[in-house]
Amino acid sequence: MIKPDLSMELPTELGALHFVGIGGSGMSGIARVFLTAGYTVTGSDLRETDAVRALRELGATVHIGHDASNVGDADTLVVTGALWQDNPEYQLALQRGMPVLHRAQALAWLINKQRLVAVAGAHGKTTSTGMIVTALLELGQDPSFVNGGVIQSLGTSASSGSGELFVVEADESDGSFVLYDTSVVLITNVDADHLDHYGSREAFEDAFVSFANEADEFVVASADDPGAVSVTNRLDGKRVITFGEAEHADVRVHSIVADGPVAFTLSYGGRELPARLRVPGAHNALNAAGAFAVLVGLGFEAEPVLAAIETFGGTERRFELHGTVRGVSVYDDYAHHPTEVAAALAAARSVVGEGRVIAVHQPHLYSRTRLMAGEFAETYERLADHTIVLDVFGAREDPEPGVTGALVADRFHDPSRVVYLPDWQQAADHAAQVAREGDIVMTLSCGDVYRIIPQILDALDPAR
Repeated sequence: MIKPDLSMELPTELGALHFVGIGGSGMSGIARVFLTAGYTVTGSDLRETDAVRALRELGATVHIGHDASNVGDADTLVVTGALWQDNPEYQLALQRGMPVLHRAQALAWLINKQRLVAVAGAHGKTTSTGMIVTALLELGQDPSFVNGGVIQSLGTSASSGSGELFVVEADESDGSFVLYDTSVVLITNVDADHLDHYGSREAFEDAFVSFANEADEFVVASADDPGAVSVTNRLDGKRVITFGEAEHADVRVHSIVADGPVAFTLSYGGRELPARLRVPGAHNALNAAGAFAVLVGLGFEAEPVLAAIETFGGTERRFELHGTVRGVSVYDDYAHHPTEVAAALAAARSVVGEGRVIAVHQPHLYSRTRLMAGEFAETYERLADHTIVLDVFGAREDPEPGVTGALVADRFHDPSRVVYLPDWQQAADHAAQVAREGDIVMTLSCGDVYRIIPQILDALDPAR
């Protein structure tokens, strides 16, 4: 993987931009905002996707496959940290002396002087960002935004608005989230992850302290998560609004009922505010509380804010239903960390009733699999009735000897509850054989596991 110079002074003008890996969840959103702002955008990606097709419809030229000729007459190259050093488009840019910007640098350049709300955390940031954007639109605002997932009610992950607010999901994976000139920071949690980049939990937490200290208005942070509490205790004179189930939280969540779309009550400013969301899972009550804290901190009235958050209908790849065949519902979720997996499976439990939850786990990153195999196994064995483990989606990492999905499967105490099937067709067939009417089959990973879903649906009903 490459490490762009995050300290470089950004060019005054970017000219025409070429995005390497334009179809990624973060890259596609940034490219979309540049397009709607009138810039010439080209790009490349490994495969044809809905995101690629949508960008083409907006006027982008997108090539499938990576080749130096794709760069054309572009003036600036935009990359992600997941790019390999030998990428021909990256190498051509170096030869030409073109500016090479990390996607966060490109976004920071675009935001410029707008009032930035940046949402970060190991989990929950895509949903929290989606809730804030949805609520702002319901409240009559017109924010710009870039989210890590498509907001279902809007059909997009990004847009250029006419208002003063710009809302972004800030990616902590490579430290680039410290680049933003933020007005408001929301920290959903600081559950150590991406240790392949940071090296230690302490360094991960230090990055969040640096990120939060950039906020020039206020910081919203979880009162429940130990990492977030540690970060806020280290901030230098910042206004902090806390949220969570903790008794001392400024926005306190209680009376959570999670059997289906989650209901709960917020205690805020001496008032008790009941709410019912359109999405399931107790974790979404906490996401809503964080979004609420941001919006009331910005000056909006509490009751209209909560009513606006209640209209949020979810984001793609977050407990997303893809079909029901033979009475078996097939869902997909982006969860790729044990805490996220636990939240996704708990949400499935809240809606499955008497049915069972059958998980299809695609480990993401060799380093995460090696470090957290036991945590993944414990989580799946505790919350899923049966788990199918695929092989590792390496993303930005080279394979590690001996690190496969078997590491997770082998850590189960009851081997009858798990099977390691690196062959996707075998995995789909096994899911269909195990599932019965009323069950949920759920794929979980931020890799490409969603691509197995048509195989699962076909296996459930070969005549489909």
